Amino acid sequence: MNKLYFSALALLGSAAPALAQDLQSRMAVGYQLEATTTPITHRACGTMEVLQAQLAADPALAQRMARIEAQTQQLAANPTLQRTTAGTVIIPVVVHVLYNTAAQNISDAQVQSQIAVLNEDYQKLNSDYNKTPGIYAGLVANVGVQFVLARRDPAGLATTGVIHKQTKTSSWSTNDAVKNSKRGGDNAWDATKYLNLWACNLGQGLLGYAQFPGGSASTDGVVILYSAFGSRAKYAAGTYISSYDLGRTATHEVGHWLNLRHIWGDDNGACTGSDLVTDTPNQGAENYGCPAFPHVSCSNSGDMSMNYMDYVDDACMYMFSTGQSSRMNALFAPGGARVGILTSLGGTAPRPALAATTPVSFYPNPASERLTLALPAGASAARYTVQVFDLSGHAMSQARYDGRGQVQVTDLPKGLYYVAIGDGTETVRQRFEKQ
Repeated sequence: MNKLYFSALALLGSAAPALAQDLQSRMAVGYQLEATTTPITHRACGTMEVLQAQLAADPALAQRMARIEAQTQQLAANPTLQRTTAGTVIIPVVVHVLYNTAAQNISDAQVQSQIAVLNEDYQKLNSDYNKTPGIYAGLVANVGVQFVLARRDPAGLATTGVIHKQTKTSSWSTNDAVKNSKRGGDNAWDATKYLNLWACNLGQGLLGYAQFPGGSASTDGVVILYSAFGSRAKYAAGTYISSYDLGRTATHEVGHWLNLRHIWGDDNGACTGSDLVTDTPNQGAENYGCPAFPHVSCSNSGDMSMNYMDYVDDACMYMFSTGQSSRMNALFAPGGARVGILTSLGGTAPRPALAATTPVSFYPNPASERLTLALPAGASAARYTVQVFDLSGHAMSQARYDGRGQVQVTDLPKGLYYVAIGDGTETVRQRFEKQ
C-alpha cells in the first residue's frame, strides 16, 4: 500500500485503546476462551489485536519496532544494502502440537504438509501463482526462504521438530498461555534460532495470530488453529476445516512474523492506513471468500486480494509482492531483527555422541539431590565438563559439577532436564528427571 509513514507505531503505542486494555486484563488473569462450536465463516487473524495489547503492556516495544522499521525502510531505499535472495535463508521450525482431544493431535504427516506449503508459497513454487491478474503478475516474488523441521533441539539433541503434548485446556485464547508450559502450553524454543509454531484449538473464531519482530522472545512465534494447519491437497487424511485447508493460514501468519502488515493497513476501510509496502495498492478493507477481480477500492485499479496478507479463502490467495519480499528479507540483513536465524544449527542433525567404546552416563535417574557420573575404566572425572539444560535449551546455573564426578541438583526445580557431558572432543546428552 503506497502510503509510507512511521506514525502508525506511535499511534498504536500511545493510544492504548480500550480493546487492548481489555485484552491485557484478560492476559493478566490467565483468561481462556470456552471451546467454540460455531463454524468459521470467514478468515479472522488476531495479530493486530495482540500487538495493541503488547504495546499497552510494554512501552519500550514501540521503540524497538520503530528501530526495526527504520532499518527496513533504509534497506528498501538503497538496493545495494538489500540481502540478495540468490542465497536461500534456511529457517528451522519447531511445531508444538497442543491437544485436548485425539482429533486435535494432528499427525506429523499433516505437519509436514504445512512445511511443504510454506516452502512453495515463499519460493514462488505454488502452481496457482499464475492466476495473478496481469497488472500484478510482474510483482509476484520469490522471497528466498526455506522452512525445515528442526533436526537439532536447543540442547543439541536430535529431534523431529514436532512436539506432541496433551493438555487439560480445551480452547486457547490470544493470551499466549499456549506458549507457556506452566499454563498448560509448551515453552518456545530459542526464538533467535527457530521459528516456533503452535497448533492448537484456538477459540474466538480465530484461525491464527503471530508476533511481530521486536516482541518478547518467550512469546515469539505463530499460533494456528489445528484444523487450519496443513494441506488437505497434500495430506488428505488430516483434520481440516473447509475453505482454510490448503495451509495458507500459516503462510499469512508467518508473513506477520516476518514483519508484514495486513494489505489494507487495518484502517476499517478509511483508505488512510498503510501496510508499509510501496508496490501494493491502497486498499479500503479486507476481502473475504473468493472475490472476482477487479474489486476496486480507494480509487485503485483493483484490490490485490490474492495477496497472502488479505483475508480471502486459502484457494484465492497465492502471491507476495516484490516489496513485501524486500521487507521480509530486511530482517536477515546485517543487524536485522531475525539475523540470528542465519547462524542457527537447528536444521542440522547433531553429530553422533561419544563412541560406544568410551561410554559415559550418570545415575540415579530420577534424582533429587545429586547425579554421579559413570565413567570408562581409568578415566579421570576432572577431564569432563557437565552442564544441565532445561527442555528449552537454557543452561541451569542451579546445577553444579564438582569436577570429581558429582553434579549437585538439589536446587533445581522439579521437572525434566538434559545433562550434557563433554570430554573436550565430543558430548553426550541424556535426559533426566529431577524429583
